[in-house]
Amino acid sequence: MRQSPEQRLAGKTILVTGATGGIGFIAARTLAAMGATVVIVGRDPAKAQASVAQIQRETEGASVNALTADLSSMQEVRRLAAEFQAQYSRLDVLLNNAGAVFLTRQTTVDGYERTFALNHLAPFLLTHLLLDRLKADAPARVVTVSSMAHRGQTLDVDDVNQTRRGYRAWRAYGDSKLANIMFTYALARRLEGSGVTANTLHPGFVATGFAKNNGPLSQVAMTLVRPFAISPERGAQTSIYLASSLDVAALSGRYFVNSKPAKSSQASYDVAAQERLWSLSEQMTGVTTETAGAR
Repeated sequence: MRQSPEQRLAGKTILVTGATGGIGFIAARTLAAMGATVVIVGRDPAKAQASVAQIQRETEGASVNALTADLSSMQEVRRLAAEFQAQYSRLDVLLNNAGAVFLTRQTTVDGYERTFALNHLAPFLLTHLLLDRLKADAPARVVTVSSMAHRGQTLDVDDVNQTRRGYRAWRAYGDSKLANIMFTYALARRLEGSGVTANTLHPGFVATGFAKNNGPLSQVAMTLVRPFAISPERGAQTSIYLASSLDVAALSGRYFVNSKPAKSSQASYDVAAQERLWSLSEQMTGVTTETAGAR
């Protein structure tokens, strides 16, 4: 079905990671319908191009393109940032949407536990690499998709690779989602006065292909709970709201649920823990606040 763009975001450029399916795809399609130039990021080149073609079919006048990267690799994140900056002269919104859970412990090419690398280190590094571009085009926004799964977690910065305690998939996932929120709060402090906002969100329990990359048992489990999930269209609404609404243009350092500010877990507000995570993330990604231009 063709849609008529509202053009509210005409002239804006938005980068959306993990946008070849689920809420990332819906967000990309909707933001394109609002007139933005949308750049989607996926791991599979064929799937990324198919997503671009689908958005163009379904959204009249959509300006949408694709870049590919395996975001669990720090080198791939750096390549993605370089390719984006070479091809696009502005960035108004960075929507860090990509994420996954792995039922067995996996190690990335950098030697990091894959859940933490993909869900936290990738948005941490990508945001830093693109921060000067965001500042140059301020007002601009960084939106990072977290999850209610962060509740009950107490991130151990000395064991982010899940070796000392033993690997448990949902703890690793919850830790990474807590890291998303702590990163957002620390980033928002550093961005005060820059014109760039940083917010995070829980999209809801969404009926997508999430966790189906973990084999037959995971697929069966997700199929059983699917009737209790919301649609990707509903799940994408808070991401879309934070990326586009004038109502939140001046809000930063907040956690949102159902497009409204909400309280995250008590652990997420621990400033000392946020700063320890920040320092560790700098070490693991090879960036510093100063070289990334975040002060």
